[in-house]
Amino acid sequence: MASLSVVTLKLTYSTANIAPLLDMLIVMQIKAKIAIIEDEAAIREMYRLKLSAQGYDITTAADGASGLHLIEHIRPDLILLDIKMPHIPGNEVLKRIRATDWGKDIKVIVLTNISKDEAPSDFRFLHVSRYIVKVHYTPTQVLDIVKEVLSE
Repeated sequence: MASLSVVTLKLTYSTANIAPLLDMLIVMQIKAKIAIIEDEAAIREMYRLKLSAQGYDITTAADGASGLHLIEHIRPDLILLDIKMPHIPGNEVLKRIRATDWGKDIKVIVLTNISKDEAPSDFRFLHVSRYIVKVHYTPTQVLDIVKEVLSE
């Protein structure tokens, strides 16, 4: 007959030891929800992977209409929004979001290949956190900007 031995382990801890662990758990649980609205599949997927690897909760849409629907349902903390997209352009998506009580304060980073000078003029009035021309930033730089905007 096999014998069974029981080991009792007494853990001692102090507030100083456990506080950093609790802080880390809280931060891990509070990662932001980010919506990426981008019609170019390769770019959309690249940013989805980059941000997911950092623990963010990422959802994506391939055009303005599905992006608007997505945003209405998930109410993200941050939106990465392209301008030129099928069905509904990014500036119209943002106008519709800003017209709602729940969407008036959502942080938005415009991520596009259109220069600010060529962008629709209404972007100036739609409270955009950052305006990024894709070709001028690496994905790592965009990630840093995302972190900065979320901490504001």
